[in-house]
Amino acid sequence: MTKTITTHYDPAEHLRTPDEMAAYLEACFEEADGDAAFIAKALGDIARAKGMSQIAREAGLSRESLYKALSGERIPNFDTILKVVRALGLKLRAETILPTTSPLAQQSH
Repeated sequence: MTKTITTHYDPAEHLRTPDEMAAYLEACFEEADGDAAFIAKALGDIARAKGMSQIAREAGLSRESLYKALSGERIPNFDTILKVVRALGLKLRAETILPTTSPLAQQSH
């Protein structure tokens, strides 16, 4: 029987363009199912692809604190997320998920 050899997959090695980074983050939002640490880890992948030192500098954070915040082992403060997203050259968007026939959606009219 032959052995299967596996290697570590690092998303950061495959995120080369801003469009790829945005698409990756969008896919992670869809997969996260409310898991903020998962999103933080995805931002960490993108930051590593762009260069963690550069992103830390642009976000006004130390490299060490940025690694910790985006490790996926903790949930960073929202202000940290906003600083990192901006430093990555990305922006967060909102779209509705409520059906237009819901009472909440009708109240806004």
